[in-house]
Amino acid sequence: MTSDDLPQARRMRRPTWRDPRLGVGVLLVAGSVALGTWAVRDAAATVEVYAAADALTPGEAVVTENLEVREVRLGAGEDLYHRVADGLPEDAVAMRTVGAGELLPRAAVGTGESVDLRPVVVDLGLAVPADLRAGTTVDLWLAAQPPAAGTAARDDVPEPELLAPDLIVAEVIEDDSVIAGQDATSVEVLVPRDDVATVLAALSSDGNLVAVPTMSVGAAGPDSVPAEHTGATGGPDDAS
Repeated sequence: MTSDDLPQARRMRRPTWRDPRLGVGVLLVAGSVALGTWAVRDAAATVEVYAAADALTPGEAVVTENLEVREVRLGAGEDLYHRVADGLPEDAVAMRTVGAGELLPRAAVGTGESVDLRPVVVDLGLAVPADLRAGTTVDLWLAAQPPAAGTAARDDVPEPELLAPDLIVAEVIEDDSVIAGQDATSVEVLVPRDDVATVLAALSSDGNLVAVPTMSVGAAGPDSVPAEHTGATGGPDDAS
C-alpha cells in the first residue's frame, strides 16, 4: 500500500457568514430568546380590576368607595370582570350578592331598574344564627309563640309557615340598649315585590319571625373568583 492509497485528512474550514448553517443557528437562538422573553412577560402580566371591599347585596350602589383595586393575572378571563381602566357604569347596582374580597364580575352589575326587590326590616323573635351577616341567603319563617311558663302545651299550635324563601340579608342590626331590655336583633332583608305583602302582614302577627340561613351563603355565581385565587395584590389603600 502506497501513501497515495491512504485516506487524506480533510482540513476543517472556518465557517463564514455565508455558511447557511451559521444563519440557521443564529435564527434558532434568537427565536428561543424571544419565545422565553414572551413567556416570562405574559406570565407576569397583570391587570387592575375591582373587588368588593365588603359584601355587596342586590340593589346596593356599586361605587369606588365600596370597592378595592386588585392587580390580578386572569389571562383570557379578564373581560369577565370590571377593569379599573374601563371605569364603572353610571347608577351601577349589584344584581346579586358579591362576597367581600370577590372580584367584581360584569354580570353582577346592572341598573336599579333591573332589581325588583324591596328592603324590609324584620325583628327576629328567636335565637339568631351565629353566621348571619350581610350577604347571607335566608328563608323567612313565621313560628307561633311558645307556650308561657307554667302553661300546658297546646295541640292546636299551627305549624311554622314559610313566608318567603331565598331572601338576601342586606344588614344585621343589633340592639343592646337598656330600652330594649335585652339583646335584640333585626335584619334588613331584600324581599321580591310579590312577597312584600305577606311579609308585612306577618310583622303585625303574634308569631315569631325566624331567619334560617340556606346552604348557599353569598349566592355566588360560577364566575365569582376570590382575589386570593388569582395572585391578586393591592388593597383599600390602592383604590384611587
